Amino acid sequence: MTLPKEMTLIEITAPGGPEVLQPRRADVPVAGPGEILVRVHAAGVNRPDALQRAGKYPMKPGMSPIPGLEIAGEVVALGDGVSEYAVGDKVCALTNGGGYAQFCSVPATQALPIPQGMDWIQAAAVPETFFTVWANLFGLGGAHEGQRALIHGGTSGIGTTALMLCREFGLQAFATAGSADKCAAIAKLGGEPINYREQDFAQVIAEKTADKGVNVVLDIMGGSYLSNNLKALAMEGRLVMLGFLGGGKGNDVDLLTIMAKRAIITGSLLRSRTKDEKAAIAAQLREHVWPVLAAGRCLPIIDKVYEYTDAAQAHARMEGGDHIGKIVLRVA
Repeated sequence: MTLPKEMTLIEITAPGGPEVLQPRRADVPVAGPGEILVRVHAAGVNRPDALQRAGKYPMKPGMSPIPGLEIAGEVVALGDGVSEYAVGDKVCALTNGGGYAQFCSVPATQALPIPQGMDWIQAAAVPETFFTVWANLFGLGGAHEGQRALIHGGTSGIGTTALMLCREFGLQAFATAGSADKCAAIAKLGGEPINYREQDFAQVIAEKTADKGVNVVLDIMGGSYLSNNLKALAMEGRLVMLGFLGGGKGNDVDLLTIMAKRAIITGSLLRSRTKDEKAAIAAQLREHVWPVLAAGRCLPIIDKVYEYTDAAQAHARMEGGDHIGKIVLRVA
């Protein structure tokens, strides 16, 4: 396959608001050892992209300065040592950055075949969100059938994915949101909605569970929710932290609650995980979740699709907080 020498990508011209995302021309990347080169057809938009754009996301050496953590597209070249894919294969992949572009090189172990029946847009909305939820809710959080979970930000990409997987794998799920429309969306996904503008979520959990609490909390808020999250936990419950939208410091926390409940507080950053760790998550998804997607269940909810050259508009919508589900960029 003859590839062009140049492509268009979206760069962060300087730390700042959505307007700093601008298209420019650049060389097409080369697939290194163990990598595949993908002609990108769609790319998911995620909150870490916005944090990176604002200069607030920790970047390890070797990470791409180009945003975009998940893509769907066609394999157009193979790096040395790659045998699991062939040119022409349709894949979705968790990237190490660089997804907002016409071409992106990714480790082959972080790619997965697109499940039957899914289009480019749906497939691009899967990797970052499903990797994150699986590794944190079911991995660090130890969630399993018969347990109870509390999902904060229930209508985000992470939230909707977590709710669908809870329903699929037999967990009772509660989820927070800030409007009637979002609460209705949570109920449609099988969760029990809690309007955080009108209700104290810890009190609701206590009432709904007869003071037993939830086994795992998946949290994007951080400091502002820490005390109530601990109140909502069951004995030996796990609080898994994914973000700090409510602040990175937890003040006025009753440490005795942690001790009395034998609670575990943990969390992770997906992007900083090692190649081997990401490969292990991909293998688990292929075994446990890919058959579900191929059967047409737990498909990602798409909020809105933008052309990739309109990435600034996509970021503005995400940061506006009105979206339900995933925002995706159409690349080709």
